[in-house]
Amino acid sequence: MAARIPTLDINRFESDRDAFVAELGAAYREWGFAGIRNHGIPQAEIDAAYDVFKRFFALPEETKKKYHVPGGGGARGYTPFGVETAKGAQHFDLKEFWHIGREIPDDSKYREVMPPNLWPEEVPGFREHGYGLYQALDRLGSRVLSALALHIGLAEDWFADKTDFGNSILRPIHYPPITADDIPNVRAGAHEDINLITLLVGASASGLEVLSRKGEWVPFTADADTIVVNIGDMLQRLTNHVYPSTTHRVVNPPAAEARKPRYSVPFFLHPNPDFLIDVLPSTVTADNPSRYPEPITAQGYLEERLREIKLK
Repeated sequence: MAARIPTLDINRFESDRDAFVAELGAAYREWGFAGIRNHGIPQAEIDAAYDVFKRFFALPEETKKKYHVPGGGGARGYTPFGVETAKGAQHFDLKEFWHIGREIPDDSKYREVMPPNLWPEEVPGFREHGYGLYQALDRLGSRVLSALALHIGLAEDWFADKTDFGNSILRPIHYPPITADDIPNVRAGAHEDINLITLLVGASASGLEVLSRKGEWVPFTADADTIVVNIGDMLQRLTNHVYPSTTHRVVNPPAAEARKPRYSVPFFLHPNPDFLIDVLPSTVTADNPSRYPEPITAQGYLEERLREIKLK
């Protein structure tokens, strides 16, 4: 089943550009998801980041809660278990997480909406490995956006000056062991992502499922050397649904597996806060008239959505 969602070698963006762009664009038009291999991020770097994240989540509850910012919408630091709830869902997700954002100077015009990062002093190497992975995924995301831009007739570097100060987030997630049977909650309820694209590195267990156009839930467990990249709502809106933001979820595993923790680390690539999300004229046709006559800033859209998922 998983093979139905394509996995592509990003090295072909250099060696076989036109064919790669066509195949990647087709995968996203159909699925909103693709796997990217040969991404160039060393496994040792990914493993080191996972190690510091696991060590943080193993800390006592009261220690972790020192890094929770009440009223901060989860923008930085720690968000405790049982807070985030998928849009329209009755039950909260079975997870806790941490947010790392972009490091920017204090005199940046974006400082008001992009607060400084918090770093847990109890976990040596957290900042080094956490922000190192942030930067690596930011670079990889820019390459994917270059290919997507070419596929819809934009310049290869079209996104470069619109994401260089993007309010992007690295989110290490811990799904604790599930010890009760027949609970109504799932690890992550069916949802779409808010941002431009999401890069998911090294989920430690199966559980990710993608909703196909036919209405079937398709499991997508990537190989160890593959990063899963999917379209978010901002890019769907910008491209007038040429690139769909596909519903996905993380289901609870069978009983024995459910007793084990699950970790995953998505990177949510956002535009600069003042970027105006306005439907690209090239994506408007007689068959696909503009669905969004009113533009909205990336920050305005983000705040609207954070309220919907109970983070604000």
